[in-house]
Amino acid sequence: MTAIRLRQFFLLLFSFLIVGVGFFQMFMRTQGSMPMDFTIRLIVVAALFVVLWALMAKFQPYGSQTLVPCLVLLSGIGVMLIARIDAAQNTGVAGRQLLWIMVSLVLCCALVAGLHDYRILRRFSYVSMVVGLALLLAPMLPLVGHEEGGSRIWLKFGSYTMQPAEFAKLFLAFFFAAYLFDHRDQLAVGGKKVLGFRLPRIRDLGPIIIVWLVSMGVLVMQRDLGTSLMFFAMFVSMLYVATGRASWIAIGVGAFAVGAVAASSIFSHVGNRITAWLHPFDADVYNAVGGSEQLVKGVFGLAAGRLAGTGLGQGHPYITPLSFSDFIYTSVGEELGLAGLLAVLLLYLIIIATGMVTAMKIKDGFGKLLASGLVFTMAFQVFTVVGGVTLLIPLTGLTMPYMAAGGSSLVANMLLAMLLVVISNAANKPQPDTTSDTFQYEALAALREQEVKERAAQVEAQKAQNALATQVISTKPLLGANPDEGDDGYDGYEFEETADQDIVDEETHEQPRIDDEMLEEHARHAQHAAGDNGTTGGNANDIANDMRRDGR
Repeated sequence: MTAIRLRQFFLLLFSFLIVGVGFFQMFMRTQGSMPMDFTIRLIVVAALFVVLWALMAKFQPYGSQTLVPCLVLLSGIGVMLIARIDAAQNTGVAGRQLLWIMVSLVLCCALVAGLHDYRILRRFSYVSMVVGLALLLAPMLPLVGHEEGGSRIWLKFGSYTMQPAEFAKLFLAFFFAAYLFDHRDQLAVGGKKVLGFRLPRIRDLGPIIIVWLVSMGVLVMQRDLGTSLMFFAMFVSMLYVATGRASWIAIGVGAFAVGAVAASSIFSHVGNRITAWLHPFDADVYNAVGGSEQLVKGVFGLAAGRLAGTGLGQGHPYITPLSFSDFIYTSVGEELGLAGLLAVLLLYLIIIATGMVTAMKIKDGFGKLLASGLVFTMAFQVFTVVGGVTLLIPLTGLTMPYMAAGGSSLVANMLLAMLLVVISNAANKPQPDTTSDTFQYEALAALREQEVKERAAQVEAQKAQNALATQVISTKPLLGANPDEGDDGYDGYEFEETADQDIVDEETHEQPRIDDEMLEEHARHAQHAAGDNGTTGGNANDIANDMRRDGR
């Protein structure tokens, strides 16, 4: 274990070295020296990453340690290019981004140290649903809701903005995983088979219809194609993992395609993005408001980078609008070239593959659905961003995880990665060897301890029952016998009578019941005693009938 920890630590130091050399080279080319305040912030961030690694080694010893170096490289490259754009535009976005990295690392440390068992999240499934929907619809509030770029997906507090949908995806993933885990057997039942697909039953279409309506509501009210597409795709992917039926994917793709086509014809904002994707180099589309100018400049930046890039600090990524956020990937391509783009995609692939392996290894159904849903959300977000800036698909408005400027996306995706670490800790934890003598001895000792407890409980129950029977029945001469006169004609039992209260069961607070055979037995003895005293048998029967009537 010590050798493994050393290799992991050296891998973390190697990622620090790569990022440090990149910052040094970029600042020397753009400013001639390393800014002191920026250097201090970088050292603090590196120290927090080391603390996070140490906490993972202590509280999540079997969690995947490959994620932290990937996070260091992705966030480091992102801040490096943002700082390069700041140097050209005289802005300070990179400094704020480092502060958001510090905040996210503190939250990640708290999550790793505090969340020992991810299954506790299943208890709050419906609470997660309410919180997720509230965050998703929060930008519609009249005072704090903020519209930017044609989409109303922001909350604005003074000069700071927040995108709550980034956090909503975590809470909705908790709810989707818990709901599908509880109802997976019902949703897996197939109906009619059409075109090689086993379609689900009509009554099982309710969940996907509800999520589709919520996604379309986000698309209509907030005019945000990316967020609505991401949530609907996350639910459909988790539904496929839960049931194993490809028909759910076909239904999901068809349903969202219908909604997207309808939205493109209703909302000009969505329609402009599709037109810019189809005709990016058309002069009219290029010069139109909301046209393809940003797309075309991003493509030219990618072309300028070629294979090895222009070099850090020697390109012109700031020419592309929003090159530090939505188009951060084109900035990487211009200054680091195709080699840098492939290296970035490889880092994302490592994170995604780690999450997929965790989902396959974990035996708990809730953990399997949660891990697959979280990692698919990240993979889908990377695909839509890369596909959008390379003209593969229309732009969706999503940002590159860990790299693009923005505190909401950075914090949410950092927490997502730490959730994968917690789940991987449970998946990689070694199982006990059931064939060893120690395990068998401990199992036998546990069984014996359980048997002793059960026997003790049975003895206590028997004692309580005997004590109750002793209170109910007492040894006393029967009715009609007079012990003072020396009548020893019968030596038997009768029920003790009290003048003020009846006999009541202490456990049930009910009077004890006497069956007919016991009453007849008392009647015969009473008749015998009455015959000795000169009474008739009818009196004995009357006594028995009175006892039966009184419930005694």
